[in-house]
Amino acid sequence: MEKVSKIKIEKGFYLFKLRNILNERNISINKIMKDTNTDFKVLKRIMSGDLVKIDIFVLARICDYLNCSIEDIVEYRHNPNKK
Repeated sequence: MEKVSKIKIEKGFYLFKLRNILNERNISINKIMKDTNTDFKVLKRIMSGDLVKIDIFVLARICDYLNCSIEDIVEYRHNPNKK
């Protein structure tokens, strides 16, 4: 079962997919928190999409740890029909 948070914005939406990746790889939030030295609340916000800005250094640590790209964690999809 896919666990992705979808956050709608003005002309599109963001998909926050970290929870899905962690579930697929059987990695707990506590493990990634300790291994990447990232605050628990920061990881929860990235997983839920409940944030205003993203620290690119945190994303880099997560991507390095998971051996993935930013798009695997956060994806923006533009909706050209929205004005």
